[in-house]
Amino acid sequence: MMSAESSMHFYLNWSKERLDEMDATLASLEAKAGEVPAASRAKADQLIAELHRQCDAFQQTVKAHAEAGEAAWARTKHQLDAAWNKFEADVEKYVETLGQEVQPQQAVFKDAAAAQLKAWRDGADKLHGAAAEFAAERRGDVDAAIKRMQAGASEAEASLQKLSRAGAESWAALRSALAKSRAEFDRANQAASDAFKRVGQSGEANKPSGAAPR
Repeated sequence: MMSAESSMHFYLNWSKERLDEMDATLASLEAKAGEVPAASRAKADQLIAELHRQCDAFQQTVKAHAEAGEAAWARTKHQLDAAWNKFEADVEKYVETLGQEVQPQQAVFKDAAAAQLKAWRDGADKLHGAAAEFAAERRGDVDAAIKRMQAGASEAEASLQKLSRAGAESWAALRSALAKSRAEFDRANQAASDAFKRVGQSGEANKPSGAAPR
């Protein structure tokens, strides 16, 4: 049971991070939309509406698979990866089309960075809570994975906040920093999931043969 639950932690943490970042990005773009010149307002509204549609579809897919097993989630993640990449590409299109007029880059970066940092902290808290299910002598790998998540959160916060304060970085540099933090979150999240699986499987293997299944 715990191995299956740990797999779900990975997928749900992954999808929640993307959804929170989508929401934060949309909120930033909408906050700047009032500054778009009248001649470009229709184009801006069209792009934001399309981004909303993509975010809603992503959320619906996640909800539809909330109770799915690991194999189904693994297949769904490929679909969600493609949806995320499309969302990022369309945000890039918005910035390229209207960025010179409303300069949304720094606001988008700050809000997306805040969403990422929340995902780091929430992920570490969830792992810490789930680790309580295991006996202390079996938690070495799990505790190491939690420490990695916590250390990653601190490093991401320092890096992203430094760029937020700088205020003059290029959009390419800002996007690169977000992508780096996001990728490290995924690696830490996957490492934690793997650690939970190993501990869960070792616990099952060490059960007395006559023990009743949980």
